[in-house]
Amino acid sequence: MRILIWHVHGSWTTAFVQGPHEYLLPVTPDRGPDGLGRARTWTWPHTAVEVPPERLADEHVDLVVLQRPHELALAEQWLRRRPGRDVPAVYLEHNTPLADAPGGVPDSRHPMVDQDAIPIVHVTGFNELIWDNGRAPTTVVEHGVIDPGHRYTGEVARAAVVVNEPVRRGRTVGTDLLLRLARPRGVDLFGMGVEELRSADGAIATYEDLPQSRLHVELARRRVYLHTARWTSLGLSLIEAMMLGMPVVAVASTEAHAAVPPGTGVLATRPDDLARAVDRFLADPGLARATGRVARDHARSRYGLERFLADWEAVIGSVTGVTGADATGVSAGSTRSAASG
Repeated sequence: MRILIWHVHGSWTTAFVQGPHEYLLPVTPDRGPDGLGRARTWTWPHTAVEVPPERLADEHVDLVVLQRPHELALAEQWLRRRPGRDVPAVYLEHNTPLADAPGGVPDSRHPMVDQDAIPIVHVTGFNELIWDNGRAPTTVVEHGVIDPGHRYTGEVARAAVVVNEPVRRGRTVGTDLLLRLARPRGVDLFGMGVEELRSADGAIATYEDLPQSRLHVELARRRVYLHTARWTSLGLSLIEAMMLGMPVVAVASTEAHAAVPPGTGVLATRPDDLARAVDRFLADPGLARATGRVARDHARSRYGLERFLADWEAVIGSVTGVTGADATGVSAGSTRSAASG
C-alpha cells in the first residue's frame, strides 16, 4: 500500500510510518510546511520516501491521509486525482476546535462536515465528541507512541513541562499556570520557542528544541511531569513522559481523564490542588517512583505502537477495501522514489 501523507506532526508521524506500507512525503526545495519531507530529528524507516510535488502525478497512490483543510486542494493539484473520488482518502483530525472558531465551542463545524466520501479520523474520543462532524463518517484511533523505555531516575527535584510556543499560545496551553506554579518549586521547560520564559532567578529554566533522544533522557531525570494545557488535543509529550516512568500532574480537561487514570498521577482543575500534587511528588521520591511505574504500565497498554498500528490497519482496510496481506505490500507497478534525509 502506498500512502500519501504530509509531514505535519513529527511525533505522530514517527509512529504512523512504522507500519507495513510505503509512505510518500511531499518535499519542496524550501522544505516549507507543505513540503517538509522526511523528519530531521526523528528516526524514520526507509519506507518513508520523499517525493517532489511535480512527480506525484506519476506515482501510484492507494490512500491519501489529509491533515489540514488546504491539503484537499493540494492533493488534487499534485496528484491530478480528487481525494475521496479518484483515490481513497481519510482526514486525520489532530486538534480540538479553535476557541475563537465561528459558532464557538461546541458548535464548531469541522472542515469536512458537508461530505461523506472522506471519513474523519479523530485522535481522541473527546475530539470526536466536541466537533460537529455533520454527515461525515467518523472514527477514533487513539495515539500510539514508540516506547522510549523505562528511563526514570527523578534525581532532579523539579517539575518538567513540554510545550511549544508557550508565549504565543498563552492560556490555551496554561502558560499562566506554569508561571504561577514555578515558584517556589522550580520548573524546567522544554520545547520550541521557550527561551522567552527563562527567569533570572532560576524558577523557570528553559531547554530549546532538544533532539528527541536527549529530551527523553532529560525529562526522565526530573521528579514529576506537569501538564498545564487547558484546551488542546492530548499531547504526545504527556504520554511519552508516562512511558518514561514519570508520575504526572495534569489539568483535568479534554482527554486527560483517559490518559491519567487513578494511580498514574493527579488530575485537578484548581491551581492550588495542582501545586499540592507537584509538591507531594517532589517531597517523596518513593511515591513518585511507584506512581511513575503505574503510569508507564497504563501508557504502554493504552497508547502502545502495536495497538495503534492495528487500529490504523483496520481504518485503511475499510477505506480502500484492501485488507490483510494484500494491504501490506507495495502496490504492483508502483514507481518507487529514492528516499533522502
